[in-house]
Amino acid sequence: MVKDFEGKGYWALILGGSSGLGLASGLRLAREGMNICIVHRNSRTELPDLEEQFMLIRATGVSLISFNLDVIKLENRISIITSLQETMSAGGRLRCLIHSIAKGNLKSLVADTPLSTEDLTITLQHMAFSLVDWVSALHKAGLFASDARILAFTSEGSSRAWPYYGAVSAAKAALEAISRQIALEYAPFGIRSNCIQAGVTDTQSLRRVPGNELLIKHTQDRNPYKRLTKPDDVADVVYLLCKDEAAWINGAVIPVNGGETIN
Repeated sequence: MVKDFEGKGYWALILGGSSGLGLASGLRLAREGMNICIVHRNSRTELPDLEEQFMLIRATGVSLISFNLDVIKLENRISIITSLQETMSAGGRLRCLIHSIAKGNLKSLVADTPLSTEDLTITLQHMAFSLVDWVSALHKAGLFASDARILAFTSEGSSRAWPYYGAVSAAKAALEAISRQIALEYAPFGIRSNCIQAGVTDTQSLRRVPGNELLIKHTQDRNPYKRLTKPDDVADVVYLLCKDEAAWINGAVIPVNGGETIN
């Protein structure tokens, strides 16, 4: 079977790739011959299960390196980029940077301990502003391919309100704005930047949202296919956007939801 990226020295760097959309995207790209670097944050007890997932990626025949580190710390970013430079072959370059970080505060504005500006800052730093820092650092290190793709996962929450989702909603709106700005300012360097607006997907992140059962039921009722989005649905679009034929897609927010938002 022909693999689209095999033998090209391409790498994908996935920020937040230990589960859900990030992990599914890594496996999908690996199956097409792209080498994978995953940055994640997991407890010691979670690592054995995660290593099983990493073995599936390695089984495709690509190289995989991973770092269990906080993505927003400067010293970690420097260490990861240095290791990536050392691991890549002479012709290796990043074809894709995937931003799949899901660390945010889920608090109400009117709770006994309400959402604070500090909560907002932490959420926005991880789920939005970190993309600026990583793109800048990777660009300065010369690691991007001549036709690189920046892909960030957003949600309908960027423009809709849901109880307890205020900080994440703000982060998703900021992430989309940042992605557009990257698309504009990094275009002269061959970088494309897009957001994938995934439909409601049954992930660990969704299960942490208070009232997620109601959200799941509402989504199943209104989706034309009467089901939730699956991580593999999103991973397939990640793969498509990494192909040469997708080079003219830039600055977009692409819905991947089976028509969920039309109803």
